[in-house]
Amino acid sequence: MVIAATGFFDGVHLGHQSVLKSLTTLAREKGSRSLVVSFWPHPRAVLQQDAHKFRLLTSLDEKKEMILNLGVDDFQIISFTKKFSDITYKDFLTRYLIKEFGVTTLVAGYDHRLGCDGMQHRDRMQEKALDTGIQMVRVPEYVSETGEHISSTKIRAALSSGSIETANRWLGYPYCLHGVVVEGNRIGRTLGFPTANMQLYEPLKQIPANGVYKVEARLNGKWYKGMMNIGVRPTVAAYLEQTIETHIFGFNDTIYGLDIRVRILEYHRQEIAFPSLEALREQLHKDKKALQ
Repeated sequence: MVIAATGFFDGVHLGHQSVLKSLTTLAREKGSRSLVVSFWPHPRAVLQQDAHKFRLLTSLDEKKEMILNLGVDDFQIISFTKKFSDITYKDFLTRYLIKEFGVTTLVAGYDHRLGCDGMQHRDRMQEKALDTGIQMVRVPEYVSETGEHISSTKIRAALSSGSIETANRWLGYPYCLHGVVVEGNRIGRTLGFPTANMQLYEPLKQIPANGVYKVEARLNGKWYKGMMNIGVRPTVAAYLEQTIETHIFGFNDTIYGLDIRVRILEYHRQEIAFPSLEALREQLHKDKKALQ
């Protein structure tokens, strides 16, 4: 028997984690395999006109890793296309969940819906699922101890405004950026603050608001403390192109081409245009002292 949950699960935030905990608990009680069936790319990136503006909290690889680390046995992806978007709720249950994955029980969030007619039948989904032979279990909405209702949309908005602590609280973990170290203009090195310039693996990844952040960076399997600047470097750059630069405390190795993952812990200050490089250097020393 297979017990499944379906959805995009962008960010795998605390609300998602509540559903996944119910999934793994029920599967363990019934001696069944737990399965998450997700979709890629995001439906909004396929169906809406503002798709070029849409951003993700997690890449496909990040999402898969996090879900499996929560104890789910299997993770499967269905390609989301315009043609797939026309599938009905009943057809999705029978053609995919039952025939392809052998699902007997579906664990769903309080507002979860499936298929092009999902909104129309949302209040009768459990009844309709039983018609196909699938038992459906609804999980109540996750509400934090302070009464906060969590969604991926709210987390994206928090990141866009620089409210990293709020985003992290709703996620249940520090928001991460993941990419490869690329060569920059080396201005930081001349100032005594060499930085790892990051090129993100996922081009649609949500980047937090411009500013300076307290972070932890992982290189070669080891975590280091540091500070990160997201922005256009108005003091040193001729062109206002956004960069992501991390100064790792006590680290001075050449790391071009290496994988880097950065946990963003706290917002420190906004990005500032300084009158000189010396003024910038002085501020960097103050930032490092405050964030170490």
